[in-house]
Formats: sequence, structure tokens, C-alpha cells
Amino acid sequence: MPANLRFSVALHILTLLAANGTGLLTSEEIASSVDTNPVVIRRVMASLRENGLVESRPGVNGGWRLKKSPASITLCKVFESVHAEDLLVMHAHPNPDCPIGGHIRDSLHKVFADAEKALHGSLSNQTVADVLEDVRARA
Repeated sequence: MPANLRFSVALHILTLLAANGTGLLTSEEIASSVDTNPVVIRRVMASLRENGLVESRPGVNGGWRLKKSPASITLCKVFESVHAEDLLVMHAHPNPDCPIGGHIRDSLHKVFADAEKALHGSLSNQTVADVLEDVRARA
């Protein structure tokens, strides 16, 4: 699953769990809201659990819930939890003998680093509680 899709699904899951309060939701219930397979949900949940955002209770009456308050979970933390690779990727082998190709990677490295820094800054200022508030305002 592409990183930006994992981020979207993770935000959907966390917002759903936030709306559910301290109650538990099963992978199947979450999958129904996201409209995907429960296996996809469990994969995303594994990353969220590893990063301390959700917890699970196994068994017949088990399920998932937030481990932290929605207001304490920044979107940046969510992004970092499900996004392992670089956000912006350069093409691998520009022609080093070309005046542009020989230097484009160094130039783009700065452009990409600045863009990722801006994204992280924006996501750091927003929380799951903010997303839930916006969703509820639209409902």
C-alpha cells in the first residue's frame, strides 16, 4: 500500500477510534468504515501499535482503542508511524556528463528536504482531535 494511502487509512482509523471513546472496535468494524479488508486494517494497526498510538485486547470481546488522547496525537506522529520511505524520491541515474544531470540531484535534495520539513511542520500543528472535530462539523 502506498505511503500516502497508509496515512489516510491510519487517520481514518484513529478518528473512528477517537469518536468511539474508550470502547473497543474490532478490525472488522473498522474495516467496514474504511471499506477495506480487515487484513489491511490489521497491518496498519500493527504500525500504530508499535508507535504507541493504539492498543488491543485479544479474544472474543477484544478489539482496538486509542492508547492516548486524540488531542495528544499529532498528525506528524501518525505520518511517521506509517511512513517508512522518503516522501519525495529522485530518479536514480541522471546523466553525470550533462550540465543539468550532473547536478540535479544535489539541487533537488534541498528542494525535497524543504518540502518535507514544511509538511512535518504543518502536520505537527494538527491532531486527531482536530480531524474528529472537522468530521463532526461536516456530518
